[in-house]
Amino acid sequence: MNKIIALCKLVHIHALLWLIIALAVVTGHFIELSMLLLIIFVHEMGHAAAASFFSWRITRISLLPFGGVAEMEEHGNRPLKEEAVVVLAGPLQHIWLALLAFLFYKAAWLPEHWFWLFIDYNLMVVIFNLLPIWPLDGGKLVFLLLSLRDPFPLAHKRTLLASVIGIAIFTAIVLFTVPGNLNVWIVVGFLLFSLHGEWKQKQYVFMRFLLERHYGKNSEFRSLKPLKVNEEELIINVLERFQRGCKHPVIIEKNGKEQGLLDETELLHAYFSEKLLSARIGDLLYPY
Repeated sequence: MNKIIALCKLVHIHALLWLIIALAVVTGHFIELSMLLLIIFVHEMGHAAAASFFSWRITRISLLPFGGVAEMEEHGNRPLKEEAVVVLAGPLQHIWLALLAFLFYKAAWLPEHWFWLFIDYNLMVVIFNLLPIWPLDGGKLVFLLLSLRDPFPLAHKRTLLASVIGIAIFTAIVLFTVPGNLNVWIVVGFLLFSLHGEWKQKQYVFMRFLLERHYGKNSEFRSLKPLKVNEEELIINVLERFQRGCKHPVIIEKNGKEQGLLDETELLHAYFSEKLLSARIGDLLYPY
């Protein structure tokens, strides 16, 4: 109960949403808006509850005019299975919401018109959130899947490129189905804005990922994945091969022969603490 109260205290309602609520009251659409907000709220609380269970750092649960977002201070160093649970915890809430609405309908507590409207809203929100577009839940699942095989920056970049394709397809569907729906175009604009911001910040996102590993905030690794590198490679180029959930012993080679072995923490220390931003990996085999 205390955790639920703590999560509710993190809920923030956007100022523009208050205006939309007021307009809904004036125009007689308050019940419809309330249904939609309830679905979005439960969805985001699902994410937050799962994150709280795993002791993630939750900063805010925002309800926006076009959706919601549970903001976390986690930067890619949690176990992939754990993060998958947090991502899927939102869409899973729609199952019991639909069942509860059905029970209310059968008990005659919910009129048929409102029941089917609630089901439509519930289905619309979950399908939309599962689109493979960043920062939707579907886009985050794509990132997790790519992270199983790709280094962090490559998986992140490919996720964003896949999201561009996803938005293009979604926009084409909107043009052919509901071209005059202003709400849908606002959502498309929001997705484009979010995707553009994430692309501009991709190097910063990568640095946050490395910093958490540097400060020992990464959790257990699922596997040991040695990296074979040439001694002439830059440290940053080797760091760009770091993968989520993997511990990386770094094997340094020269002319195909092994010259030495470094732990990944030594690379992170050299880059962030010693500020060897342009050093080569071979330099770490000798005192500096």
